[in-house]
Amino acid sequence: MKKEYDYCTADILNYDLLKEFASNNRRHPTEAESILWDFLKRSGAGAPFRRQHIIGNYIADFVCLPARLVIEIDGGYHQLPQQEANDEVRTKWLNEQGFNVIRFTNEEVIANIESVLQTIKEHL
Repeated sequence: MKKEYDYCTADILNYDLLKEFASNNRRHPTEAESILWDFLKRSGAGAPFRRQHIIGNYIADFVCLPARLVIEIDGGYHQLPQQEANDEVRTKWLNEQGFNVIRFTNEEVIANIESVLQTIKEHL
């Protein structure tokens, strides 16, 4: 049965490594990722989400494939100049694949989950 959505899979040379990283990230989420996942899996914000999902050669923190929405939760290191540049390249590539990317800081998720969920619902 064909899915309503389509996405790019990882290069075969990178897939096993990405799969291992994604599995490890699911086993050891950040506090903010745990909080958001608890809300998303309970309510789904009205749509199905996956966590630590491989898209191309990237691992999305959360993705709703039918809505083509990627949610990234950024820790402090995302403010470093090189990481900001890497995030920009990643977001551009995901946008080119038809995904909308929204970002929240760890602090936003921890301190104001209701606002984060509202923003997610607006993007669905």
